[in-house]
Amino acid sequence: MVKDMENKEYISLISELSDANGISGFEDEVLEVIKKHTAGLGKGYRDSLLNYYLEDGRDPSLPLVQLDCHTDEVGFMVKAIRPDGMLEFTTIGGWVVTNIPAHTVRVQTADGSYVLGVIASKPPHFMTEAEKKAPLEVSSLVIDVGATSRREIIEDYRIRIAAPVVPDVTAYYDDKHDKIFGKAFDNRMGCASSISVMKELKDEKLGVRLTAAFASQEEVGVRGATVTANRVRPDAAIVFEGCPADDTVVPDYQVQTAVGKGPMLRHIDARMITNPRFQRFALDIAYELGIPVQEAVRTGGATNGSVINLSNTGVPAIVIGIPVRYAHTHYGISSVSDFANGIKLAKEIIRRLDKDTIGSF
Repeated sequence: MVKDMENKEYISLISELSDANGISGFEDEVLEVIKKHTAGLGKGYRDSLLNYYLEDGRDPSLPLVQLDCHTDEVGFMVKAIRPDGMLEFTTIGGWVVTNIPAHTVRVQTADGSYVLGVIASKPPHFMTEAEKKAPLEVSSLVIDVGATSRREIIEDYRIRIAAPVVPDVTAYYDDKHDKIFGKAFDNRMGCASSISVMKELKDEKLGVRLTAAFASQEEVGVRGATVTANRVRPDAAIVFEGCPADDTVVPDYQVQTAVGKGPMLRHIDARMITNPRFQRFALDIAYELGIPVQEAVRTGGATNGSVINLSNTGVPAIVIGIPVRYAHTHYGISSVSDFANGIKLAKEIIRRLDKDTIGSF
């Protein structure tokens, strides 16, 4: 019963964070959800980049562990308004162009509300053979909210240049198969992880103190974490991510981030070699306690760990990633059991950290 209640809380939290709108630089709505779920857990405040910090208030003489995640999601931004009322747009974060068209989106208006739009392309009935064979480009796509003129967009819909645009997706949980569907699991999974760890360790005596830093603008170059790491100045860091699942795109023997097989601990990516001593410490705990984990060696991609581990005089950091199929598209698929095991592992790691242990890293 306790497990069922815990999972229901996790599902509700992930869903609420997933449904919130927040492309890079416009994460206000996500922060409101975070504030709601962290009330009473410590001192919370934000900075001008919309990074949000939550300090647990433990003894300031204890070593400090930063729990990192990022609040932003990939999306779009209105670039121009055509005379016929179509919206030209640019991408925010990494997209494969062929994944963009024929989906609905939410376009922010001047009063902060959102209107529904469709990402449209030229119908095949009006395309030449050369156009049909040409590579798809963002410049050939538009967002159609149903308007028929520029005046209508500006005066009636009240949509402005630089309006943020997010995928129009509502989270859904498949209880029978333990799968959750939704947008922005990269990285609202991480946000839910930081919140859950802070909440579940609130009343425990620890050998460290915790600051959760909810960083903005990761998808456009880990910008928020560049600031949070230098403001928090941690002694160690745990980076929570919604990481791309590979179980549908590589041969079985190469799979390292499968949905339903546990959180992924990444040894290396394009911008970070994980501290091997901290990594081994975390993996040994997982194996000792029977917590399912996956190990990955990546040649591409990066996380906020890339700037946190190089900040100040150097910070030992690990990445706990929740596998997400189809990250950086409208729809992600993840397993709540992977999320729960990531929380379990993080809590056990934190319980065993102290000054000497961190010093050994």
